[in-house]
Parts: sequence; structure tokens; C-alpha cells
Amino acid sequence: MKYFTQKLEHLLELGGVKKDITLLVISGISLILSLANLNPFPFDIAWISIILCGIPIVMEAIIGLITAFDIKADVLVSLALVASVCIGEDFAAGEVAFIMALGGLLEELTVSKARAGIEKLVHLTPQTARVIIDGNEKIIPAEQVEVGAVLRVLPGETIPVDGIITDGETSVNQAVMTGESLPVDKSVGDEVSSGTVNQFGAFEMRATKVGEDSSVQRMIRLVQSADAGKAKIVGIADRWATWIVVIAFSAAALTWLISGEIIRAVTILVVFCPCALVLATPTAIMAAIGNAAKHGFLVREGDALERLAGVTKITFDKTGTLTYGTPEVVKTVAVKPDISSEEIFDLCAAVEQLSEHPLGKAVVRSYRRTVGKTITACDDFKMIPGRGVCANVNGAAILAGNREMLEENNISISQSIMTETERFSEQGCTLIYISANGKTAGYVVLSDTVRKESRAMIDELKSLGVQPVLLTGDNIRAASAIAKQLHIDKVFAECLPEDKLKRIDAYQSCGESVCMIGDGVNDAPALKKANVGIAMGGMGSDIAVDAADIALSDDEVKELPHLVALSKRMMTTIKLNMTFSMTLNFVAIVLAIIGTLNPIVGALVHNAGSVLVIINSATLLNWKRKIK
Repeated sequence: MKYFTQKLEHLLELGGVKKDITLLVISGISLILSLANLNPFPFDIAWISIILCGIPIVMEAIIGLITAFDIKADVLVSLALVASVCIGEDFAAGEVAFIMALGGLLEELTVSKARAGIEKLVHLTPQTARVIIDGNEKIIPAEQVEVGAVLRVLPGETIPVDGIITDGETSVNQAVMTGESLPVDKSVGDEVSSGTVNQFGAFEMRATKVGEDSSVQRMIRLVQSADAGKAKIVGIADRWATWIVVIAFSAAALTWLISGEIIRAVTILVVFCPCALVLATPTAIMAAIGNAAKHGFLVREGDALERLAGVTKITFDKTGTLTYGTPEVVKTVAVKPDISSEEIFDLCAAVEQLSEHPLGKAVVRSYRRTVGKTITACDDFKMIPGRGVCANVNGAAILAGNREMLEENNISISQSIMTETERFSEQGCTLIYISANGKTAGYVVLSDTVRKESRAMIDELKSLGVQPVLLTGDNIRAASAIAKQLHIDKVFAECLPEDKLKRIDAYQSCGESVCMIGDGVNDAPALKKANVGIAMGGMGSDIAVDAADIALSDDEVKELPHLVALSKRMMTTIKLNMTFSMTLNFVAIVLAIIGTLNPIVGALVHNAGSVLVIINSATLLNWKRKIK
């Protein structure tokens, strides 16, 4: 006995899932030995299950009653345990305790499964940082960086903390934080976030947010908040607990008075124990969260899936959501009379062919796909971070970059060109200005492109009974063209953040349930206002992610119909679970009243129902939508 006690103390020192699994295995073995009358101890070995699994349930029920007079389902479970023990039905008591503990473990394992798929995406903070102390560079652990410290970040390194650039110019890949695939040019005074990647230039920065306050650590906390306990529907069994307790006591008391057999009364308490009802909803929700995680969705709140199942309209931001966020060359313009637009494209591709910048790669990719000619060789190539590139092509000095690059090289841009390019800028296009031998020669227009899967995704959402709506800051012409291409009938263009908010509020006032999908800070008010907010780029901007209920960890918008269908399937599973569990309970009660069931058989039948509910919920883990 001393050996057993020592082993038990050792197990209780273990933490989390490992401890729960170990205790459940021991409890399960004890029940099997008890049922087979293989008892190595002077007491019924089923007591091991009662102690390991049952006592925590009873203690929680007592604490809830004493501190808040809170009657939950665990009160009835405790009554069934105590009643079974009082009449000597130790096996029945141990089995009830075991099945409830098993349900709790299933929830915990499913949460861990859901989190595991996302945690791989948030281990992004580097272990070390280059800190400048008295002019000398020192490498220290990243967690030791303090606010106000000056850091140096080299090309290709991940930025260790949030901060502001104090010296240098660069381009930073912020995809991990914003979902933007294009790097953003940064210079003195600009903010940079932990987890983002410095691409081209070395710079120095002053730390403003470190440790738990940094962007990446905030995402880790977001992962830890994935908890089905917030789901409104989880509380159904607990909300009904008072009535269940009253009915169970009344039925047990009347049966005892009429039949004179206390064993029938105890059997009623055992079969009335709402194990299956308690398990019906949280197991389904957590299995659905695990499924969603495998498809790239981080569900912050369990009731988000419940709300998503009732959505009638999904409003979309355009850029980075329905589009790739990666540009393609859509137009080349020559402004010198002795050069053609085709030659502008040739020059731009020639000078950009050695560039590592995504804009330069986009130009080369577009040139090879649309023109198909061999790109002219260049020499004396030089890249200027945050500005552009320069090189010699066929003896001519060529610059390709932004407006600031030309101005810094004293190359003037006429007002007429400024007016033309402004029109493209208003449409959300990106421009690369080209100069030859110190004179403006033309410009190349690049534009974001619609995702290949966006149109099919929109059509599938319609087939699920959801109407897509486009809410964008683009002008009406650009927005209408995108909407027509994607089969979106409702379009609202030139929307400021407050306009998106008002549009969603108007839909809700008409009884519509709205889901908003966006990726930027400007979408945060709408994400918060919507019945369900989904943030693109699961590690997107801080404000957008905070406002959203669900975060998409990658840009696979084709998975959105799966998420909507999964939410509907989850609600169907919950309803089936609850219907089955209640029906089984009442049938078992009738059989207990007439004496057909004794406590042990009643526990077996009742807990078999709990296992079936768990199995039914677990099917959601690998459920896939059938595409018609």
C-alpha cells in the first residue's frame, strides 16, 4: 500500500494532459479488475477510480454550491457518485467518475490538437538580438532586450522586438504580421514588428515593445485563448442542471416510496446523471476547432462557430483578401518620343533582373510570361533599399524606382506625368518610374491580381445560402470590375472604416447575421461590429486580430466555404448529441423505475451513451465538406 501511495504522489506531480492520461489509465484498469473480480487489495479496487476521478468532481460541485450556490451538472454527477457509494455500488460510482473524466480529457486533447497546428506558426521570435551598447555590438538573448535599447538588424534577419528605426533604410517582409506579401519600404521613424523579416538593408532601431508586449508574443497569447469554454451553447447542461436535479430527486423519491426499493432510486440518480448531455456540446465544439486549425483557422472563441452557422451575409475587404497582394505588370507607358512602351518594358526587365525585391521579380516574371524574349544583360547593378535599382543597359544609365529615387537624382517628372500616374495610384496600382541617362523615359504600372480561387470560393458560399458583399475603399469603377469578375452582386465602394461599420450595422438592423473578412487596421471596427469577424493573415495587424473572432493563418481563402459548412455541421452534431443523450436518459429512467436496470447495468448503458456522443463529436476532427 505504501508503494502504491508513493506512486500516486509521483503521478500527481505530473502536469496537464500527461497526468490526466496516466490517472485515467489507472482508473480504467481498476474498473476492469473490479468487474472481473480480480481484486489484489482488501477493498474494492473500483475505489481507485472514485478517488482519482470522482473526488475532483465532488469537490468542484461543493465549492460551486458554497461560494455561489451554483447548481451545475456536476452536482447531479456528485449525487450519483455518493448515492452509489452509500448502497455499496462502488463499481457504478467509479464508472460514472471515469466517464466524466474521460470527457474532460477528450476536450483537453482536442484543444491541444487545435493549438498544435497553429503554434508552429508563432514560433517566430529569434533567440538572440544585436544590441548596441556604448557603440559596441553585443549579442544577447532576445528576452533580455529592454524598452529603449538600440538594436542592429542585418539583412535576412528576423526582427526580435517591436521598435522604431533610428538609422538606415530597408524593406521589411511583414507577411507574418499583416498578410501582405510585398515587403514594405522602411526608413528612419518607421515602426517595425517582431517576427517580420528584414530583407535588404541593415538598420538600427530603438525597442518600444519587448517580451510579452511584442507582436509575436501577443499571437501566442491568442493561441492560448482558443477555448470552447466561452461558447454560449456549452452551458446548456449547466442551465438545465437545477431542473434536472429537482426531477431526478423527485423521481428517485417517488420510486423509493412506491416500490420500497432504494436500489431503484439510486439507479435513477445514476442514469439521470447528465454525462452525455454535458459532453454533447464542448466535445463537438473542440473537435470542430481542431478541424478548423488543420485548414488554417484559429478560432478564438467557441461561440464564434455557433454564430457563423447562422450567418446570412459575408462582407469582404478586397485587397489581400480577394486578391493575392502580389502585383503583375498591367501597363507600360513611354513619355519620351524616341522610345516605345515595349522598350520601357525591356529596360525595366533588364535593370530589375538582378533585383531581389518582389516588385522587381514581378516585373521579370510578367516580362517572361507576356513578352517571352531573352532579357537584355546589364552591368554595374546597384540596389538602393527603399528606393529602387540602377544599372547600365546597352551603355545607357537606367534608374528604376519610386518617385523619390528620381527626385534624389535630380530627374524631373512633369506635371502631366504626375497627373497620369496619380490616376493609377488612386486605383490601387504601384508604379515604377524609368529614367534613361538622367531623363524620365516612362513608367511601368503594376496591379494586384484576383486570387484564382476567389471566384469559386464566392460561388460555393452562395451554394451554402450565404450572400457575399464587397466593402472596399477602392473607387466604384475598380470595385465594380472586381465584383463582376467574382460574381459578387452587392458592392459598396470608397468605404472609409466608419462606412463599413455603418453598412454592417444596417444589415444587422434588418435582422441579418453578418460575417466580416478583412486584413488591416482599417477593417478592425467592422470586424468588431460583425456577428463574426475573420482576420486574414492569422498573424495580421494587432488591431485587426484583436477585433476578430477567427484568424486565418494563411491566405487560403478557398477554405472559407469549408469553415462555414463546418460550423453548420457542428451545430447539427450538437443537436444530434443532445437529442440522443436526453432520449437515452429518459428511456433508462423508465427502465430503472420498473426495476429492469440496476445501478451497474444502468451505469453501463448510460455511459455507453456518453462514449457514443464522444465518438460522434470526434468525427468532426476529420470531417470534409462534399463539393457538389
